[in-house]
Amino acid sequence: MTITFGTVIDWLTAGIPVPEQTVDRLETGAPETEVRGIVTAFTASQYVIEQAAVLGANLILSHEGIYYSHQDQRERLCRDPVYLQKSALLAGSETGIYRLHDYVHRYTPDGITEGLIAALGWQEYVAEHRPAVSILTLPPAALREIAEHVKRRLQLSNVRAAGDVSGTCSKIGILVGYRGGGQLAIPLYGEEGLDLIIAGEGPEWETPEYVRDAVQQGRSKALIMLGHAESEAPGMRLLAERLAAQFPAVPVHYIPERPVFEVI
Repeated sequence: MTITFGTVIDWLTAGIPVPEQTVDRLETGAPETEVRGIVTAFTASQYVIEQAAVLGANLILSHEGIYYSHQDQRERLCRDPVYLQKSALLAGSETGIYRLHDYVHRYTPDGITEGLIAALGWQEYVAEHRPAVSILTLPPAALREIAEHVKRRLQLSNVRAAGDVSGTCSKIGILVGYRGGGQLAIPLYGEEGLDLIIAGEGPEWETPEYVRDAVQQGRSKALIMLGHAESEAPGMRLLAERLAAQFPAVPVHYIPERPVFEVI
Protein backbone atom coordinates (compact mmCIF):
# COMPACT_ATOMS: atom_id res chain seq x y z
CA MET A 1 0.00 0.00 0.00
CA THR A 2 1.30 3.41 -0.99
CA ILE A 3 1.21 5.86 1.90
CA THR A 4 0.63 9.41 0.72
CA PHE A 5 0.35 12.76 2.44
CA GLY A 6 -3.41 12.30 2.16
CA THR A 7 -3.25 8.88 3.83
CA VAL A 8 -1.49 10.35 6.87
CA ILE A 9 -3.78 13.39 7.04
CA ASP A 10 -6.88 11.20 6.83
CA TRP A 11 -5.61 9.13 9.76
CA LEU A 12 -4.80 12.23 11.81
CA THR A 13 -8.26 13.72 11.30
CA ALA A 14 -10.43 10.57 11.30
CA GLY A 15 -13.55 10.82 13.44
CA ILE A 16 -12.99 14.46 14.38
CA PRO A 17 -15.64 16.95 13.19
CA VAL A 18 -14.08 19.65 11.03
CA PRO A 19 -13.26 22.52 13.39
CA GLU A 20 -14.90 25.82 12.51
CA GLN A 21 -12.50 28.24 10.80
CA THR A 22 -9.66 25.75 11.20
CA VAL A 23 -6.04 26.66 10.51
CA ASP A 24 -5.23 23.00 9.83
CA ARG A 25 -4.29 22.42 6.20
CA LEU A 26 -1.58 21.18 3.89
CA GLU A 27 0.53 24.33 3.63
CA THR A 28 2.90 22.97 0.99
CA GLY A 29 2.87 19.82 -1.10
CA ALA A 30 0.12 17.73 -2.70
CA PRO A 31 -2.08 15.08 -1.03
CA GLU A 32 -1.12 12.41 -3.58
CA THR A 33 2.63 12.68 -2.85
CA GLU A 34 4.13 9.46 -1.52
CA VAL A 35 5.56 9.77 1.99
CA ARG A 36 9.26 8.96 2.33
CA GLY A 37 9.49 10.00 5.97
CA ILE A 38 7.57 12.00 8.55
CA VAL A 39 8.76 14.64 10.99
CA THR A 40 6.71 16.05 13.85
CA ALA A 41 7.65 19.29 15.56
CA PHE A 42 6.21 22.10 17.62
CA THR A 43 6.69 24.32 14.58
CA ALA A 44 8.31 23.98 11.18
CA SER A 45 11.22 26.26 12.00
CA GLN A 46 14.16 26.82 9.66
CA TYR A 47 16.11 24.26 11.70
CA VAL A 48 13.32 21.65 11.56
CA ILE A 49 12.96 22.02 7.78
CA GLU A 50 16.72 21.64 7.31
CA GLN A 51 16.86 18.58 9.60
CA ALA A 52 13.92 16.96 7.84
CA ALA A 53 15.88 17.17 4.59
CA VAL A 54 18.92 15.58 6.26
CA LEU A 55 16.71 12.73 7.50
CA GLY A 56 15.12 12.23 4.09
CA ALA A 57 11.64 13.04 5.43
CA ASN A 58 9.30 14.85 3.04
CA LEU A 59 6.27 15.44 5.33
CA ILE A 60 6.44 17.75 8.33
CA LEU A 61 3.59 17.90 10.83
CA SER A 62 3.82 21.33 12.44
CA HIS A 63 1.64 22.23 15.40
CA GLU A 64 2.10 25.98 15.05
CA GLY A 65 2.18 28.20 11.98
CA ILE A 66 5.18 28.41 9.71
CA TYR A 67 5.29 32.20 9.45
CA TYR A 68 5.00 33.57 12.98
CA SER A 69 1.23 34.00 13.40
CA HIS A 70 -1.71 31.77 14.26
CA GLN A 71 -3.70 32.83 11.22
CA ASP A 72 -1.73 32.89 7.99
CA GLN A 73 -0.62 36.50 7.53
CA ARG A 74 2.41 35.96 5.31
CA GLU A 75 1.41 38.84 3.02
CA ARG A 76 2.70 41.28 5.63
CA LEU A 77 6.12 39.64 5.35
CA CYS A 78 6.42 39.81 1.56
CA ARG A 79 9.63 41.89 1.72
CA ASP A 80 11.08 40.46 4.92
CA PRO A 81 14.43 38.70 4.33
CA VAL A 82 13.83 35.97 6.94
CA TYR A 83 10.49 35.09 5.35
CA LEU A 84 11.94 35.21 1.84
CA GLN A 85 14.80 32.85 2.69
CA LYS A 86 12.53 30.39 4.48
CA SER A 87 9.90 30.39 1.76
CA ALA A 88 12.62 29.94 -0.88
CA LEU A 89 13.93 26.92 1.03
CA LEU A 90 10.49 25.34 0.93
CA ALA A 91 9.88 26.28 -2.70
CA GLY A 92 13.13 24.57 -3.67
CA SER A 93 12.20 21.28 -2.00
CA GLU A 94 9.49 18.66 -2.24
CA THR A 95 8.71 18.92 1.47
CA GLY A 96 5.07 19.01 2.45
CA ILE A 97 4.02 20.77 5.65
CA TYR A 98 0.71 19.97 7.29
CA ARG A 99 -0.42 22.33 10.04
CA LEU A 100 -1.90 20.13 12.78
CA HIS A 101 -3.31 22.41 15.44
CA ASP A 102 -7.08 22.31 15.80
CA TYR A 103 -7.60 18.60 15.18
CA VAL A 104 -5.02 17.38 17.70
CA HIS A 105 -6.47 19.68 20.36
CA ARG A 106 -9.85 18.03 19.72
CA TYR A 107 -8.67 14.48 20.33
CA THR A 108 -10.12 12.79 23.42
CA PRO A 109 -8.18 13.51 25.52
CA ASP A 110 -6.54 16.58 23.97
CA GLY A 111 -3.51 15.12 22.18
CA ILE A 112 -1.18 17.93 23.19
CA THR A 113 -2.19 17.91 26.86
CA GLU A 114 -1.90 14.12 26.92
CA GLY A 115 1.66 14.38 25.64
CA LEU A 116 2.66 16.80 28.39
CA ILE A 117 1.13 14.64 31.12
CA ALA A 118 2.93 11.58 29.72
CA ALA A 119 6.24 13.45 29.61
CA LEU A 120 5.76 14.40 33.26
CA GLY A 121 4.99 10.76 34.16
CA TRP A 122 1.66 11.72 35.73
CA GLN A 123 -0.83 9.57 33.79
CA GLU A 124 -1.90 7.69 36.92
CA TYR A 125 -2.85 10.91 38.69
CA VAL A 126 -5.39 12.13 36.11
CA ALA A 127 -8.79 12.65 37.71
CA GLU A 128 -10.54 14.19 34.70
CA HIS A 129 -9.77 15.23 31.15
CA ARG A 130 -11.69 18.20 29.76
CA PRO A 131 -11.31 19.84 26.35
CA ALA A 132 -9.11 22.69 27.62
CA VAL A 133 -7.79 21.41 30.97
CA SER A 134 -6.87 18.16 32.67
CA ILE A 135 -7.32 17.89 36.45
CA LEU A 136 -4.80 15.81 38.39
CA THR A 137 -4.49 14.83 42.03
CA LEU A 138 -0.86 14.27 42.99
CA PRO A 139 0.68 13.15 46.28
CA PRO A 140 1.14 16.38 48.27
CA ALA A 141 4.44 18.11 47.51
CA ALA A 142 5.98 21.56 47.82
CA LEU A 143 5.74 23.88 44.84
CA ARG A 144 9.54 23.94 44.58
CA GLU A 145 9.65 20.12 44.52
CA ILE A 146 7.04 19.98 41.76
CA ALA A 147 8.87 22.64 39.76
CA GLU A 148 12.11 20.67 40.01
CA HIS A 149 10.30 17.52 38.84
CA VAL A 150 8.88 19.40 35.86
CA LYS A 151 12.30 20.80 34.93
CA ARG A 152 13.91 17.38 35.17
CA ARG A 153 11.26 15.52 33.19
CA LEU A 154 11.04 18.14 30.43
CA GLN A 155 14.81 18.75 30.43
CA LEU A 156 14.38 22.48 31.02
CA SER A 157 16.93 24.76 32.61
CA ASN A 158 14.19 26.82 34.27
CA VAL A 159 10.49 27.38 34.75
CA ARG A 160 8.69 30.40 36.21
CA ALA A 161 6.71 29.90 39.40
CA ALA A 162 4.36 32.18 41.32
CA GLY A 163 3.21 31.47 44.87
CA ASP A 164 4.82 30.20 48.04
CA VAL A 165 7.54 27.84 46.82
CA SER A 166 7.41 25.95 50.12
CA GLY A 167 3.61 25.66 50.02
CA THR A 168 2.05 22.23 49.52
CA CYS A 169 0.21 21.43 46.28
CA SER A 170 -1.86 18.39 45.40
CA LYS A 171 -4.76 19.26 43.10
CA ILE A 172 -3.36 20.52 39.82
CA GLY A 173 -4.70 21.81 36.52
CA ILE A 174 -2.73 21.30 33.30
CA LEU A 175 -3.36 23.89 30.58
CA VAL A 176 -1.11 23.82 27.52
CA GLY A 177 -0.21 26.56 25.08
CA TYR A 178 -1.90 29.93 25.48
CA ARG A 179 -4.55 28.66 27.89
CA GLY A 180 -2.92 30.23 30.96
CA GLY A 181 -4.89 33.47 30.64
CA GLY A 182 -7.20 34.61 33.40
CA GLN A 183 -10.51 33.92 31.66
CA LEU A 184 -9.86 30.19 31.60
CA ALA A 185 -7.37 29.66 34.42
CA ILE A 186 -8.58 31.84 37.29
CA PRO A 187 -12.05 30.24 37.72
CA LEU A 188 -10.43 26.82 38.04
CA TYR A 189 -8.75 27.78 41.31
CA GLY A 190 -12.11 28.41 42.96
CA GLU A 191 -14.47 26.09 41.13
CA GLU A 192 -12.15 23.07 41.21
CA GLY A 193 -10.22 23.90 44.38
CA LEU A 194 -6.90 23.82 42.55
CA ASP A 195 -3.70 24.42 44.46
CA LEU A 196 -1.59 24.80 41.34
CA ILE A 197 -1.96 25.46 37.64
CA ILE A 198 0.76 24.42 35.21
CA ALA A 199 0.35 26.28 31.93
CA GLY A 200 2.22 27.26 28.83
CA GLU A 201 1.74 31.00 28.81
CA GLY A 202 -0.81 33.80 29.16
CA PRO A 203 -0.96 37.54 29.85
CA GLU A 204 1.26 38.26 32.83
CA TRP A 205 -1.18 40.75 34.37
CA GLU A 206 -3.96 38.15 34.67
CA THR A 207 -3.38 34.76 36.33
CA PRO A 208 0.00 35.65 37.91
CA GLU A 209 -1.52 38.74 39.55
CA TYR A 210 -4.44 36.67 40.83
CA VAL A 211 -1.96 34.29 42.44
CA ARG A 212 -0.04 37.21 43.94
CA ASP A 213 -3.19 38.55 45.61
CA ALA A 214 -4.29 35.08 46.75
CA VAL A 215 -0.96 34.52 48.50
CA GLN A 216 -1.14 37.98 50.12
CA GLN A 217 -4.55 36.98 51.50
CA GLY A 218 -3.08 33.81 52.99
CA ARG A 219 -4.49 31.45 50.37
CA SER A 220 -2.38 28.57 49.06
CA LYS A 221 -2.46 29.09 45.29
CA ALA A 222 0.40 28.62 42.86
CA LEU A 223 1.29 28.83 39.19
CA ILE A 224 4.03 27.36 37.01
CA MET A 225 4.52 28.78 33.52
CA LEU A 226 6.50 26.51 31.19
CA GLY A 227 6.48 28.52 27.98
CA HIS A 228 4.23 27.87 25.00
CA ALA A 229 6.56 25.54 23.11
CA GLU A 230 7.74 23.77 26.25
CA SER A 231 4.14 22.87 27.12
CA GLU A 232 3.11 21.69 23.66
CA ALA A 233 6.19 20.04 22.16
CA PRO A 234 5.70 16.83 24.22
CA GLY A 235 2.36 16.34 22.47
CA MET A 236 4.08 16.30 19.10
CA ARG A 237 6.63 13.83 20.43
CA LEU A 238 3.80 11.53 21.55
CA LEU A 239 2.22 11.92 18.11
CA ALA A 240 5.45 10.72 16.49
CA GLU A 241 5.33 7.56 18.58
CA ARG A 242 1.76 6.89 17.48
CA LEU A 243 2.52 7.57 13.84
CA ALA A 244 5.43 5.14 13.98
CA ALA A 245 3.11 2.45 15.33
CA GLN A 246 0.42 3.20 12.72
CA PHE A 247 2.78 3.40 9.73
CA PRO A 248 5.67 1.04 10.57
CA ALA A 249 7.00 1.10 6.99
CA VAL A 250 7.59 4.87 7.15
CA PRO A 251 10.47 6.45 9.13
CA VAL A 252 9.04 8.84 11.71
CA HIS A 253 11.08 11.40 13.64
CA TYR A 254 10.30 13.96 16.32
CA ILE A 255 12.61 16.96 16.05
CA PRO A 256 12.97 19.02 19.23
CA GLU A 257 14.20 22.60 19.36
CA ARG A 258 16.15 24.27 22.13
CA PRO A 259 14.10 26.76 24.16
CA VAL A 260 13.89 29.97 22.17
CA PHE A 261 14.68 32.12 25.22
CA GLU A 262 17.88 32.03 27.26
CA VAL A 263 17.96 33.24 30.86
CA ILE A 264 20.85 35.67 31.14
